[in-house]
Amino acid sequence: MQVALNTLPLLSPLTGIGNYIWQLARRLPALAPNDDYVYFYGYFTRQLFTASQAGYRVKKSLTTLPFMTAAARTIIDWRSKFHRGTFDLYFEPNFIPLRIPARRTVTTLHDLVFMLHPEYQPKERMEHFRRRFERRISRSSRIITDSVYVREQAATLLQLPAVPVTPIHLGVEHDVFRLIDRQHLADFSSKLPSREPFILYVGTIEPRKNLPRLLQAYLDLPAYLKKAYTLVLVGFEGWRNREFDALVKQVGHRVIYLGYRSAEELACLYNLASVFVFPSLYEGFGLPPLEAMACGCPVVVSNVAALPEVCGDAAYYVDPNDTQSIAEGIAKVLTDGSLRQDLVERGLRRASAFTWEKTARETLQVFDQVLAEPPAKR
Repeated sequence: MQVALNTLPLLSPLTGIGNYIWQLARRLPALAPNDDYVYFYGYFTRQLFTASQAGYRVKKSLTTLPFMTAAARTIIDWRSKFHRGTFDLYFEPNFIPLRIPARRTVTTLHDLVFMLHPEYQPKERMEHFRRRFERRISRSSRIITDSVYVREQAATLLQLPAVPVTPIHLGVEHDVFRLIDRQHLADFSSKLPSREPFILYVGTIEPRKNLPRLLQAYLDLPAYLKKAYTLVLVGFEGWRNREFDALVKQVGHRVIYLGYRSAEELACLYNLASVFVFPSLYEGFGLPPLEAMACGCPVVVSNVAALPEVCGDAAYYVDPNDTQSIAEGIAKVLTDGSLRQDLVERGLRRASAFTWEKTARETLQVFDQVLAEPPAKR
């Protein structure tokens, strides 16, 4: 079959959706070598690349994709319909199908935060979803979700009885996120702003990640723990962060913001961290906790949304709306040695069950099923 894949998010830093696309785009052709994959970057090509591999002009014009204007989105959407012939299948990994001509369309719906919590989203992104989502998602032959949790939300919130929804869990890149030898970690640690033990958070700096409560929970820790551990924050700078910025200033030098880091750097940070904390208010999956587990780091996570489905019995759960619960969870894992060891062992086992190879195989099965079905009558 000839497959079109929207790879525009690969021209931005490889956070959530970009990483998802990159992991699948590298594996799907290897699993189905007789299929022909064509990638859409605002134009169609058979060459797969990321922003770091793209030419200077491409990078300069398109690496701001997460914050594209409405006009830019419209132009790219319009350009997507110009292709000689019709694809057998078009895979849209990023919520809203473009106009790419195809006999079947499979769309990945990572979460429904834009419907459930519009207050967490930038105004321009919400306008983009209001204008296009409901009208375009109904064109899908099949919808993939990252979790059973999102599938159940989709069944409740979307009026799409004729479109089957298949949950497929994400994977961990185990070649990167693993236990790393001490010498390499020592070399990496020497380049960090501080050599002190630390509590780690990884994720985009945005409202639904609940960082103001994490910062307040850190302030509420017993004095001896605050003195012993710094708080390290890693992630792409997002939007609406005034409260976060104010609290960072209040906490002062005990909080270190490292910004966006590569996967290899993240793996080292997970290995070095004393505890990983992920107090998100909403997640359609939540990959960072699994990555931390794969690196032998004990994990404290929210007890909401898809996180219990993903983390199973391998995490210490807290109420993300209760600052005291977050603080108590951090303190408990830092001070209870037997609990820490149990979480590390459970985490390593849990993370090993999630692989990108499995995600890619299950995605390819969906493609095959969709192509074998008769055209839907709409």
